Amino acid sequence: MSDTSARPELPDCLSVNPRSPHYVKEIFEHDIGIRLNGKERFDVEEYCISEGWVKVAAGKAVDRRGQPLLMKVKGKVEAFYRESPGLTD
Repeated sequence: MSDTSARPELPDCLSVNPRSPHYVKEIFEHDIGIRLNGKERFDVEEYCISEGWVKVAAGKAVDRRGQPLLMKVKGKVEAFYRESPGLTD
């Protein structure tokens, strides 16, 4: 039922932080999934497909501005749109 033509193409690099130059608001109107080395990750803050890395929060540590400290994990990165489950009554 979902119209896939209305979804923007996923970029090579994307960030969830609105202050990042890789943030694209229109993409976050849809549910996005990230796979790293074949396993789906739910804690990704930023990714780059061509360079093969994702950035994830390093525990509960934050920097002096209150942003989470990120660590880079390398591997094969795949970004995709998740299918929304149909509503049933």
